[in-house]
Amino acid sequence: MAYLISEEAQDLLKDVKKFCDNEVREQCKEYDKSGEWPKEIYDKAIEQGYQALEVPEKYGGPGLKRVDIAALIEEMAIADAGFATTISASGLAMKPVFISGSEEQKQRMCDLVLGGGFGAFCLTEPGAGSDASAGRTTAVKDGNEYVLNGRKCFITNGAVASFYCITAITDKEKGLKGISMFFVEKGTKGLSTGNHEDKMGIRTSNTCDVVLEDCRIPASALVGKEGEGFAIAMKTLDQARSWIGCIAVGIAQRGIQEAIAYGKERIQFGKPIIKNQALQFKIADMEIKTETARQMVAHALTKMDLGLPYGKESAIAKCYAGDIAMQVSSEAIQMLGGYGYSREYPVEKLLRDSKIFQIFEGTNEIQRIVIANNVIGR
Repeated sequence: MAYLISEEAQDLLKDVKKFCDNEVREQCKEYDKSGEWPKEIYDKAIEQGYQALEVPEKYGGPGLKRVDIAALIEEMAIADAGFATTISASGLAMKPVFISGSEEQKQRMCDLVLGGGFGAFCLTEPGAGSDASAGRTTAVKDGNEYVLNGRKCFITNGAVASFYCITAITDKEKGLKGISMFFVEKGTKGLSTGNHEDKMGIRTSNTCDVVLEDCRIPASALVGKEGEGFAIAMKTLDQARSWIGCIAVGIAQRGIQEAIAYGKERIQFGKPIIKNQALQFKIADMEIKTETARQMVAHALTKMDLGLPYGKESAIAKCYAGDIAMQVSSEAIQMLGGYGYSREYPVEKLLRDSKIFQIFEGTNEIQRIVIANNVIGR
């Protein structure tokens, strides 16, 4: 793997690979068919502490650099993109609190994660996808509490989360500056979840509605200040895009591995098909795209670690990696021919898994707007 990571992370990477080879890769095949959330796999991952990779040392976590974590997340994605998505989406939910939360919120959140919990980031609504400002979920101040009402949709980890970071309107007259962010724990009265979405891909991750009906939370659940929620959400997504790119790279890497393995075994015209230059060139192009995407992810995450601006780089990483995951997965299917189109082989799953990486956490069309605004200037 072409990430330059610490010795500690190299040891962890070996452990993650062994875990994924033994507990994830083959086991997820049946769950991909059923769409059931594989609780027992995640329970084993929690025993290894994999849900807490992004917890800083200050709050009891491993304190890894972002590039170190990326190598681990990619390894998970090579085994199963849905599994990696569950782990990464929990990290997504942690980011609003790390960005603007109080010390008490940060410690409480990290305690929940270290105790085996997952998080869910709740921004998208039925009428507010790419236009996140069009949300209708409200939060009304009532004494020392807020009362939340509304519905969030397509929420990763929605039904399995221990905590939720939720955007809601606190002042409709102020537009974007009237949106606030809240930290809400599982079990809060008035918070419920809908049915698990029957998705095309990443079927081992949970996706559902999160419903808020007169959900009362303490005023201390406000993350940052009133009116800062939209800005916090955008900063969150600026960071999270690189992690989406990381998982997409893992999908592409798996496609290369499967194509090469099959190409060495499949005999046509008296020789393995991998001996044909036409297919070798396919592999070369797949590798070029995958390594380029990987290095863009690493570059964006390195800039984050250094405290340098990273918005453009993160958008490029997500956009490019999502696009090439689709391309490489399609080429892997082509390498396997008719067998690639069959569910007997794993590459058709890679294509199904890939598509969402051009859509969620900001469509690739939105990423291109972000990139253009950074390059051209507003």
